[in-house]
Amino acid sequence: MNSSRVGRPWRSAATALIAGVVLLGSGCGRGDKSPTWQGGSDRQTADGSSGTAAPSPSPTLSTVAVVSPAANATGVVAVTEVKYTSDDPENISVTVTDAGGGEVSGTLDKDKQTWRPDKALAYGAKYTVTVNGTAAEGKGGSATSTFTTMAKPSKIIRVTSFLADNQTVGVGMPLIIKFSRAIPVSFRDDVERRLTVTATPAQEGSWGWISPTEVHYRPKVFWQGNSKVFYKAQLGGVPLGNGYYGKSDLTVDLKIGRSFVMTVSNKAKQMTVKQDGKVIKTIPVSLGKPSTPSSSGTMIVMEKAKHTVFDTTDTDPVNGYKTPIDFAQRITWSGQFIHAAPWSEGKQGHVNVSHGCVNVSEKMGAWLFGRTMMGDPITVSGTEQKLKQGNGWTDFNVSYAEWKKLSYLK
Repeated sequence: MNSSRVGRPWRSAATALIAGVVLLGSGCGRGDKSPTWQGGSDRQTADGSSGTAAPSPSPTLSTVAVVSPAANATGVVAVTEVKYTSDDPENISVTVTDAGGGEVSGTLDKDKQTWRPDKALAYGAKYTVTVNGTAAEGKGGSATSTFTTMAKPSKIIRVTSFLADNQTVGVGMPLIIKFSRAIPVSFRDDVERRLTVTATPAQEGSWGWISPTEVHYRPKVFWQGNSKVFYKAQLGGVPLGNGYYGKSDLTVDLKIGRSFVMTVSNKAKQMTVKQDGKVIKTIPVSLGKPSTPSSSGTMIVMEKAKHTVFDTTDTDPVNGYKTPIDFAQRITWSGQFIHAAPWSEGKQGHVNVSHGCVNVSEKMGAWLFGRTMMGDPITVSGTEQKLKQGNGWTDFNVSYAEWKKLSYLK
């Protein structure tokens, strides 16, 4: 035992030194129960394991990629959508720039991971797509791709609106868009997706195809009086079938006037006029005689003429007539009008004697003419003949459920 102590004299000194350090720390410290060496990186824990903190892992960058248009693609349609993939779609931004570095305006749909231009891109132009992760999240992955749009097409379809900016129309007025060439059935759903309507206040409605070259929009019920309506056809550069493309976009801002609704009862031989829901006039009428009955259904005032001439001699040389007419308001393509008929004033309210028109007195014809506008509805009931769909603006002549069947968006 003694030889052991003599052979290792340094061990006792080292032990004393360590004890002194511990005592010194205990007497001059701030009461810390677990003192550490300066820097705190080499301390052992109570269980003997190292207290060294593990280095932070490097952040994982977002995995992003531009899916379409394909890199360096050419001949890309001018309304192309940019599609991308990302493992962090909520924290992604997409920028599309032209050859000069100018940013193209568009809408980003993060759910579908799609960017859409607000209008058609320029023809024959190069664009760059940049998809970025959010750097603030430490996931700043990015991808860049370029593509070139198609040359300007030679086969185009003109898109026109029947109504113009700042026009005021009645509560039964449909929105009418026409095409210079028939739209194939397989392209009509895509056309509808690019037709948007915004009404203030909001009102439910639907597009319906009247023919291959004409599509209308009507609300579920008549427009609310004094509404504002904005509609847009974003069809410039859109493929419309058989190698044809839409020529341009169009937008229309219009106003719906006061609610002015005419209802005619054949049984009572009376027209009831309501403005903004209140009856303001009851007018005696004479409708079509049995051989030329008026149509029962909901029609719309399509055009007005203070003075005109009805001439049917071309179509009926034997029984045709040529008569000056005052305060004429067309409600069907086949020739039914609301108009003044002073020759039948003694019959109005009692007997039907017209050729299918709604006859009123000269005074009431002037009164109506001064108050109606294009788009005001008139509903006739109780006659021998039903209104043929398409004989005028008959959009409200069917239920809303039937109307929606004319849409290609299911």
